[in-house]
Amino acid sequence: MSEGADHLAEWRQGEFLISTDRRRLDIDTIHGFLVTSSWAAGIARDLVVRSIENSLPFGLYHGDRQIGFARVTTDYTTFGYLADVFVIEAYRGRKLGRWLTESVMAHPDLQGLRRWLLATSTAPWLYEKLGWTFLKRPEIFMELYDPDVYRRGGEKR
Repeated sequence: MSEGADHLAEWRQGEFLISTDRRRLDIDTIHGFLVTSSWAAGIARDLVVRSIENSLPFGLYHGDRQIGFARVTTDYTTFGYLADVFVIEAYRGRKLGRWLTESVMAHPDLQGLRRWLLATSTAPWLYEKLGWTFLKRPEIFMELYDPDVYRRGGEKR
């Protein structure tokens, strides 16, 4: 792993690379996956761009081709929210999603966070293998949830 300014970090595994270099991100690939995902169906491209601008992004690459993604919304001190984790279908079954998640959690600027959160309905088994558990005290968590926000173009209610 190497790192530099602006939270840059990289991990290599054979012909695969994980990088936090924003310049490498393929927004078309990321949006193309998210717009049809179960958790961000219909999301506009500009909202994907804004979400990445306000997060620490992790791209997963095979050569120059982006094949996966994850991002963390964080204050780099106490809290991190893991979101939008995916590996495109052609590359699944190679433990790349696990490696991507492990790399996110190993990022030097994310060490010592008091709490990590994520929401998943598609791969809880993956996160459980990495030590994630269901909420210990769900009664202390609250949410504002708007499942139709992307259909309204990201506008507030």
